[in-house]
Amino acid sequence: MSKAKGKAKQAKGKLKETTGRATDDKRMEAEGRAEKVQGKAHEAAADAKKKFER
Repeated sequence: MSKAKGKAKQAKGKLKETTGRATDDKRMEAEGRAEKVQGKAHEAAADAKKKFER
């Protein structure tokens, strides 16, 4: 996964988390947090892969 896709997943997760908090939907809020973490992990993996290729 690319760094851009990781950033996009983080943004989507933040939106879900905020929407869940605003509507008092705990499940959506938790899904958003999980997506943010996944996005950060994908971004870190892309960074590591890029460093390894050098």
